[in-house]
Amino acid sequence: MTGNQSPSEAVHVIGAGLAGSEAAWQVARAGVPVILHEMRPRRMTEAHRTDGLAELVCSNSFRSDDAANNAVGLLHAEMRRLGSLIMRAADANQVPAGGALAVDREGFSAAVTRALNDHPLIEMQREEVATLPPADWRNVIIATGPLTSASLAHAIRQLTAEDALAFFDAIAPIVHRDSIDMSVAWFQSRYDKIGPGGTGADYINCPLTQEQYDAFVASLIAGEKTEFKEWEASTPYFDGCLPIEVMAARGHETLRHGPMKPVGLTNPHDPATKPYAIVQLRQDNKLGTLYNMVGFQTKLKYGEQQRIFRTIPGLENAEFARLGGLHRNTFLDSPKLLDAQLRLRAEPRLRFAGQMTGCEGYVESASVGLIAGLYAAADARGETLASPPPTTALGSLLGHITGGHIETIEPGTRSFQPMNINFGLFPPLERAPTKKPDGTRLRGNEKTIAKRQAISARALADLDRWIADNLRIAAAA
Repeated sequence: MTGNQSPSEAVHVIGAGLAGSEAAWQVARAGVPVILHEMRPRRMTEAHRTDGLAELVCSNSFRSDDAANNAVGLLHAEMRRLGSLIMRAADANQVPAGGALAVDREGFSAAVTRALNDHPLIEMQREEVATLPPADWRNVIIATGPLTSASLAHAIRQLTAEDALAFFDAIAPIVHRDSIDMSVAWFQSRYDKIGPGGTGADYINCPLTQEQYDAFVASLIAGEKTEFKEWEASTPYFDGCLPIEVMAARGHETLRHGPMKPVGLTNPHDPATKPYAIVQLRQDNKLGTLYNMVGFQTKLKYGEQQRIFRTIPGLENAEFARLGGLHRNTFLDSPKLLDAQLRLRAEPRLRFAGQMTGCEGYVESASVGLIAGLYAAADARGETLASPPPTTALGSLLGHITGGHIETIEPGTRSFQPMNINFGLFPPLERAPTKKPDGTRLRGNEKTIAKRQAISARALADLDRWIADNLRIAAAA
């Protein structure tokens, strides 16, 4: 950063989900005062259940924590280097989940809430910002997420003269652990993989025969679903979070090649028989009393969920702590509406963060909140912050949001869609690795693994240089 050292005006952050919480933390951590606005509990949303900050309303998984081989794991590592509050709270509240970083959702939210409430530079205001922020709020981050109130969303659309795109995001059910029949089910991670805080036996697995699978798919397709309102009928889904019954309707074998694939697992109750399909459940709280059904987001009605999911072997007597549901998700046509620092071109005092910008996933949303917070803090101090290198996970995701997509359809229509972090967003290596450390040639999948590891190593090295050149705050918080 470069510039003067004049006293800083407060940054207003609207929304205290993952992105807003991370943004507020980064602004305050940079020495700039923050006013954090959160409408809950005065006004709740269709998906939230508590007044806690950074409440997780879908899965409790932050996905892979493998920084060398997985793009989201790399993003985890970058955020940790940047003192992320979200990653700090996740690490402190992790539960076993094979190769993934999953968290106790209540402990995680409580940790984020406590940190923000205790910070001397953060003022919390429990109120709804229902219209565009007042003109005297000169540095604003809007991080209201996929559940932005209708009045604020309308005000944003009027300002941008754009219709926001929207899709439905579905929530998976959570089952009480002691209601699962472990004489049928068993603990095992795929290929016995050991992840952070795990043992290699972190998922509960429920096996299905072909006959059971066939009946289950037929029930999903025939089951009574939540009906759309007329104005919602044309809203598309995000492919990364499709309802289980929508996947089933795409083809009879779709689930066997998706969340119900039977690979990497052996049933200890009947080792000689290979299950035709398998349902996995992942630990959802630190106590290990709750497990969520992996990949079972759904828009089935509650009664249908209980009836159909209890046909799964091992779940015949399942008691549900939470049934699945739907919520509407809204995001901007960011490449057109936002500049490279996430500011609204039509009104640069407004900066956006999180899922509203067109990223998808907990970690991605928080990471965009992180960089938005750093940009806003720099603005508050009259400074300029260079963007993170496009070779980093953070920089590549930011690049996609602000212009990295390719227009593939007719002019005048929009092709920009939400995106999880993935290695396809990174610029190619100048020279891809061709040999192993011992000098022998890489073959087959070894080339892909080596390439991903080289991209990850380059990213962390480039991020460290960017931090040293641009940020006053320490790399490790």
